[in-house]
Amino acid sequence: MTLTEIEKLAREFSQAREALKGKVQTLEEEISAAKKRHLSGIRKSIEEAANRHMKLFDAISGSPELFVKPKTVIFHGIKLGYMKGKGEIVWDDTAQVVKLIKKNLPDLVDALIKINETPVKTALAQLSVADLKKIGVTVVETGDEVFIKPTDSEIDKLINALLKDEELNKAA
Repeated sequence: MTLTEIEKLAREFSQAREALKGKVQTLEEEISAAKKRHLSGIRKSIEEAANRHMKLFDAISGSPELFVKPKTVIFHGIKLGYMKGKGEIVWDDTAQVVKLIKKNLPDLVDALIKINETPVKTALAQLSVADLKKIGVTVVETGDEVFIKPTDSEIDKLINALLKDEELNKAA
């Protein structure tokens, strides 16, 4: 293989990407136009659904006697009625809760308190190799790797994602 042959392959790859880019741009333009055409109707539908949801909510909350047994019913694919609330656990001062767990429930500290200690890679990167060795951290050197990256626009992110999907589908 020569550099001239690799240059030819790079040109062919670039041309294939440009063709794909054009098709993706056309698709995005059509999607954008479709969104513009339908957006006002979607907004109206959202508003209508919200209004009808509120009316249904008000009707249910105003008629709890209808939902004693059973507490829920299904009408037209909509399950409605009453159900037991899930509740929530809240506290104002995390440090105080931790302190009181340690004081009052010492046997449950491991289960009730999450301790998350993890090395900070950016800080470790500032240390010398000798210091890293002392703490059991090694620096892995890498050799040269094949690198193919287009230099153009944001649309390439989508193109790259499509290419990766295609490569994964071929591999599967």
